[in-house]
Amino acid sequence: MKEGRKPYIAGNWKMNLDRSRALDLIKTIKGRLGDGNDREVAVFAPSVYLADVSAVAQGSPLGVGAQNLYFEREGAFTGELSGAMLREVGADRVLIGHSERRHLFHEPDDWMARKLRAALDAALLPVLCVGETLDERKGGKTDRVLKRQLETALMDVVAGEIRRLTIAYEPVWAIGTGEVATTEQAGEAHAFVRRWIAQKLGTEAGEAIRILYGGSVKPDNVKALMALDDVDGVLVGGASLKPDTFLPIIEFDT
Repeated sequence: MKEGRKPYIAGNWKMNLDRSRALDLIKTIKGRLGDGNDREVAVFAPSVYLADVSAVAQGSPLGVGAQNLYFEREGAFTGELSGAMLREVGADRVLIGHSERRHLFHEPDDWMARKLRAALDAALLPVLCVGETLDERKGGKTDRVLKRQLETALMDVVAGEIRRLTIAYEPVWAIGTGEVATTEQAGEAHAFVRRWIAQKLGTEAGEAIRILYGGSVKPDNVKALMALDDVDGVLVGGASLKPDTFLPIIEFDT
């Protein structure tokens, strides 16, 4: 983590929690957050809870995000949600290209550029997820996969928009498995992403972009991850569902 890039701690609840537990969790986080000047904290909640979560988070610096969006503004797209709809119920950010969307729901690479553009045009702050599978890691293809995912997703992004964008590197083989990339593996992948951004959008963009690590982040490994130069935060799955595991991650340096 480098000085000048505010640490960003995000919780992705996926398809978990009920309304009551979700709101209790938000109240607890809100009570511990302070003014938010030294770190950015956000939760990505199931869309059916976004309005309630946003209402409870009101008056605090806690960000509230959606886990997905569709790239069209409106139309016959049963079950989908537009950026404008998400904004209207209180979301200020959105995940794009999470590996579960890519692999379980077969969302193609070329959708990511359209989703990213739709998010930016709807004044949402996108978190673009990239990462390789275990087979790709074993085959020495990590850099190639990251390059492809970045190229296809960022084709319509200009340098001036980079401060509104965050990248989350999530090795697919480490998500929900208890496995975590070694600090060396995480450091190399984050450095590759930063170099690519700098080459594509300029040195200033490369320095400004925040890159989060995701994949079995827990209270006992967050400090080592956050100590890496190119790791600016974490995207937390299971450990973000309870205050006793999420708060120590938020307060990793206290």
